[in-house]
Amino acid sequence: MNPLYRALNGNQPNMMADFQRFVQQMQGVNPYQEINRMLQSGQISQQQLNEAQRQAQQFMGMFKR
Repeated sequence: MNPLYRALNGNQPNMMADFQRFVQQMQGVNPYQEINRMLQSGQISQQQLNEAQRQAQQFMGMFKR
């Protein structure tokens, strides 16, 4: 599971319910500010952010085909 997603939503098994909760929680939130807040607070590390960004780039490559 993506560490950024886990840090925002916990580690519960129902992925669809987790995703819906994630979407609701992020409405009206600037994602860049939220990531910076999480980095500053130590909730996620730079290494975790780098890995999440790498995974996102891989997903984007799959959707462009």
